[in-house]
Amino acid sequence: MYVPCWPGLKPSYFVGAPSQRGLPFPFSAPHKTYFYVARSGIYYLLRALGFQKGDTVLMPDYHSGVEVWAVRASGASVRYYHINRNMEPDLDELSRLCRSNPRAMYVIHYLGWPQPMKELMALCRERGMILIEDCALALGSEFDGEPLGSFGDYAIFCLYKTVPVPNGGLLIQNRNVLSALRNMELRRCDGTSVVGRCLELMLEWIRSQSEIVGNALFSAKRAAGRALTSIGVQRLPVGDISPEFQSAGYRVANLNVGMSPLCHWLLNRFDYELICQKRRQNYLLMREKLLGRIPLWDKELAKGVCPLFFPLLVPDKSVAARALWARGIAAVELWNYGYPEAKREEGPDARFFRDHLLELPIHQDMTPAQVDYVADQVLTLRLHF
Repeated sequence: MYVPCWPGLKPSYFVGAPSQRGLPFPFSAPHKTYFYVARSGIYYLLRALGFQKGDTVLMPDYHSGVEVWAVRASGASVRYYHINRNMEPDLDELSRLCRSNPRAMYVIHYLGWPQPMKELMALCRERGMILIEDCALALGSEFDGEPLGSFGDYAIFCLYKTVPVPNGGLLIQNRNVLSALRNMELRRCDGTSVVGRCLELMLEWIRSQSEIVGNALFSAKRAAGRALTSIGVQRLPVGDISPEFQSAGYRVANLNVGMSPLCHWLLNRFDYELICQKRRQNYLLMREKLLGRIPLWDKELAKGVCPLFFPLLVPDKSVAARALWARGIAAVELWNYGYPEAKREEGPDARFFRDHLLELPIHQDMTPAQVDYVADQVLTLRLHF
């Protein structure tokens, strides 16, 4: 059995009529800009706000590195606050850091769970700070009945983490709408990058239906990719957050690229209510299978949370991931590294997550049989603490 880490691009999305329900938030927000990747939205937001050296953004020490790179590339300075074992900040520490008059607070909603927005909003109002919500891992989640991304002055979404689109970052302006962003002229992304990623998403779905057929097609696709690279055909990547790529692959010149027209078309084809419902069902089924048999992350799946993955704490993340991949389970090693300069300022809890947090797939394409299979392999392999 093969269980992909991301939902696939199914043939059914290309037939029939688009959804009649209308697009939910954030797609229904009045002031939005679509980019090829989310980091572009972070960079251009801070540029439009006039951030420069000396203007500080408070950033969590547990991060992917991409968002810090974009903030630094805009010219702003960064100061880190610690994330605790419950994946929330120490509010007392954060309050003390705010006394140094930072200009903005950057908040990440981890794995779909909301941060304590009431307290963070109050702190930003008290200090006159800009509040930026990072919803890259939280598309479809709510807090107190309101969608994440609607609380801050601005919000960033990474669409392809939750829905099967080949690219897509979205910047929302809730307050203080900036004309520089509304009137941006973005370059059209190249067709080779879009087609290549679409093929990967389609083959992932095929492989989940028939591993033999999918593997054969993937081999052919990889051979074609190597041939294109050998003749110098460049593709815009999505999702690469390794330190090597941060130093060599990120280019400000590549940020001025818009989301592909195909993504706009596909966004009208998804049932977002069903996606959230399926993810919650799979998460709860996985928890039911594992509860009482291994230590689990002690955080309730509150009403309105659309979980991105099922978090699993393991002694050795790389060993566990390899073992699961060998059984056909595409587990994700979440954020092994952050931005290089931040390492010396990381707290023990951020370091713990980097060393031990593994993500198990529970996305909307998974069947109950696949969830059972993943849970059984976790127990059989005895990967947990």
